[in-house]
Amino acid sequence: MRAKRLNSSMIDRIVFDDDAETLVIAFKNSGRYIYSGVPRAIYDALARTASAGTYFNQYIKGHFPCRPERKRHRPDN
Repeated sequence: MRAKRLNSSMIDRIVFDDDAETLVIAFKNSGRYIYSGVPRAIYDALARTASAGTYFNQYIKGHFPCRPERKRHRPDN
């Protein structure tokens, strides 16, 4: 797993699973989404681009299957 916090007004953090080829994007205003079938090169480029929002809109949004990440429930202590 690879993870990186981004300096972006749109995206907070990205996590990539090499084995599953999944990219999780934590958006600042709309939650976390899982993108399937994403090549590592896409994650690498997103991690280093100057504008994560622009890169996302051009190369990820609409190009890979996507689903919202289910919320995790923490047990009550």
